Amino acid sequence: MPADSTWPDTIFLLGILFFVFLFLGGIAATVLEFRKVKLSAKQEDDLRQLVRRYEQLAETTLDAQQRVAADVAELRSRTSSIEQILRTVE
Repeated sequence: MPADSTWPDTIFLLGILFFVFLFLGGIAATVLEFRKVKLSAKQEDDLRQLVRRYEQLAETTLDAQQRVAADVAELRSRTSSIEQILRTVE
């Protein structure tokens, strides 16, 4: 600053600096908020993918359980038939 600056010039300069800092602060806040929104959207997308994978796994497991139940029922009926055959042989 030159030595012959006056109070109005100093106040004007301080006002300009205040608005520059306010503008930079606004830009920083906007950038941070944008990053937070972007991260939140990615987390939601990851969660949706995880839910889809869980649902597929649940369906696969249910199918496998139904097949095993059918196989066990068939084995029971075969066992009953074998037991009847063995009883008749005795």
